[in-house]
Amino acid sequence: MVTSEKIAKPLLKSVSISPLIAFRIIFGVLAVFSAVRFMYYGWVDSLYIQPEFHFHYTFFEWIHPLNGNWMYLPFVLMIITGLGILFGFLYRFSVVIYFLAFTYIELLDKTTYLNHYYFVSIISFLMIWLPANADLSFDVRWFGVKRKQHVAAWTIWILRFQLTLVYFYAGLAKINSDWLIEAMPLKIWLPPFRDLPVIGFLFTKTWLAYAFSWFGCLYDLTIPFFLMIPKTRNWAYFFVVAFHVLTWLLFPIGVFPWVMIGATLIFFPASFHDKWLRFFGRRPSGSNLSYRKPKNSRLIIGFVVVFAFFQIIIPFRYLLHSGSLFWYEDGYRFSWRVMLMEKKGYVTFYAEDKSKKGSVMINNSDYLTDFQIDQMSRQPDMILEFAHFLGEKYRDTLLISGKDTVHLHADRIEAEGFVTLNGKMHEAYVNRKHNLLKISKFQSYHSWVEAPSQ
Repeated sequence: MVTSEKIAKPLLKSVSISPLIAFRIIFGVLAVFSAVRFMYYGWVDSLYIQPEFHFHYTFFEWIHPLNGNWMYLPFVLMIITGLGILFGFLYRFSVVIYFLAFTYIELLDKTTYLNHYYFVSIISFLMIWLPANADLSFDVRWFGVKRKQHVAAWTIWILRFQLTLVYFYAGLAKINSDWLIEAMPLKIWLPPFRDLPVIGFLFTKTWLAYAFSWFGCLYDLTIPFFLMIPKTRNWAYFFVVAFHVLTWLLFPIGVFPWVMIGATLIFFPASFHDKWLRFFGRRPSGSNLSYRKPKNSRLIIGFVVVFAFFQIIIPFRYLLHSGSLFWYEDGYRFSWRVMLMEKKGYVTFYAEDKSKKGSVMINNSDYLTDFQIDQMSRQPDMILEFAHFLGEKYRDTLLISGKDTVHLHADRIEAEGFVTLNGKMHEAYVNRKHNLLKISKFQSYHSWVEAPSQ
């Protein structure tokens, strides 16, 4: 029988702090780089300042962008606090502010949802509770933080656990007929690279799509476990680098490959990190700085168990819903489903006033950016939210029909849309028989989204 003591003993064991210090430095570098990159490419303006409307996450509708150029403030804060994390300068304050600023940006518009944004939010939250500033930091040198040579094993393993979950669940998600049997969507994604010099012709071969599909699935399912085994760790990390560099070259997935390349170094032992940390002036000390078991060990174990429990079950919430996950996307986000499908669609909205028998077709680009339109047109929750926005917008407006100008009081918003999934023929997704203003965001998508033909 597993007792709390058997769980606590390995988690509270004393281990070297070196992997944690290394992780802090790597995270700080990536935090600063990603925020600078975001500003450099003008995405603050195009994603958060220009759009009139933003798609909200359920229960976070109260989060809104700052006015005008004030929207740059969270990114400036992320650069400053990222440097604080990197150098261990007012570390606890820095990582809390970074977590709040980053998560605020993430929650502003679900149009921009990416798995690695969710990953960074989780990791920055975890780092609030980790003593990652207890060595090689300005906090130790200037602010009286006690230097530590050893920490509890849970502070290292909780990061390894989170990375293992990301990889393993990404692999589980690939165990489906489209990915393994049809090699979709890689059959669609690879041929455009046919013009690459020397190797371009390979990307037109069907067998390559199958090879990539099967290798990607096996890689995700097994790589964290190979990283844990000393005899296979170096080779496993070689594949980590090769895999993520390849995906970075082929697909527009931002800094995610570099985040994973850097983060997976946490699987390496302290002796590995001690070598490269010497370049930053770190010298391991004697046993007089050894770790002492905390008095609040039960609270720590409780935190670790509860955190692990929720991280394990949240990706499985899609089981609460019936129907095709890729079609309805119930429970698709926050479940480590990385680049699994090619889904495109288009949708047209109509505002109607039944009393005056007037209607108007909406031009989506009047309110949304091209990126928002692309994302919205194939995701039911975003279609519904935009319909409710239009209901407010067209509550009292003018409709010009021929020579007549009439007031339109929209009491009905309809939509007509079509979707193609993984190269299949376009199918009806929504039709005009439903008044979307009468549908709650908590209502099942099955009641108004058309079922797929197969």
